[in-house]
Amino acid sequence: MNTNWTLNLSIGPPFDEPKTGLSRTGHTIVAVLLGFILVFGFLNNLIVLILFCKFKTLRNPVNMLLLNISASDMLVCISGTTFSFASNIHGKWIGGEYGCMWYGFVNSCFGIVSLISLAILSYERYSTLTLCNKRGSESDYQKVLLGVGGSWLYSLIWTVPPLIGWSSYGIEGAGTSCSVRWTSESAKSVSYIICLFIFCLVIPVMVMLYCYARLLYAVKQVGKIRKTSARKREFHVLFMVITTVICYLICWMPYGVIALLATFGRPGLVSPVASVIPSILAKSSTICNPIIYILMNKQVRPPCPTLVEVHYYCCY
Repeated sequence: MNTNWTLNLSIGPPFDEPKTGLSRTGHTIVAVLLGFILVFGFLNNLIVLILFCKFKTLRNPVNMLLLNISASDMLVCISGTTFSFASNIHGKWIGGEYGCMWYGFVNSCFGIVSLISLAILSYERYSTLTLCNKRGSESDYQKVLLGVGGSWLYSLIWTVPPLIGWSSYGIEGAGTSCSVRWTSESAKSVSYIICLFIFCLVIPVMVMLYCYARLLYAVKQVGKIRKTSARKREFHVLFMVITTVICYLICWMPYGVIALLATFGRPGLVSPVASVIPSILAKSSTICNPIIYILMNKQVRPPCPTLVEVHYYCCY
């Protein structure tokens, strides 16, 4: 008996795969939604990358931030959404322990890169409008490239720690994706989650809200002086600003709230089913970002694809 007991321990599964809590129909529905996000998120961002490669006039400092966002969103689709999609088809996580750690790390990393890039872009648009600097100098490229590199470095600072002991990555939600272990009650995990929430969600949201509020105010001031075409541009920018902020909050705030509830709420407060929807919403940002920042932006349309729209309003 003792021998058999020891043998069973030694050959036990190295990775605990919890029950998903979803029915076969539930997994199918989630797989369909993730498949939709995967296809359209990949295609939308691919179109953006093709535009940057095809039209040299789009390769200006500001658009480097847009390119960075599209690149990170595409990497999320390739490295994350695909595995979650396949896992939901199988009804369980298929990547094993190390695959789960890799999935949690790369998706957190790419997601934070995208969020920080959006915050940097909002500040860039605000500073461009208020300062009215002429664009195209070497210093402009250096500043933007510094912002792009900074977004990746900032993301690595907050996504590497779980790999080396400050919290950890593991199965989340319905058991078909991985992220930070929100339900861990250790002091290390709780402190990491608090810092992650503040520095990778609250601060980017505050930066965007402040910059876009000031941007909107500046555009309104221009509209008071120019009553005709400027007024139309004012409403266009107003619509784009409101859409940007709302989509950002819709995509990411529910996931942040659910993560906090899982961390600080009573055990079992967040069910696997309830955690699936915020996760899908967060992944859907890969579809929203290209639409808002590229398709709705007149910058990518002739005849003036090299001018930032709000800069044009202020300085030309």
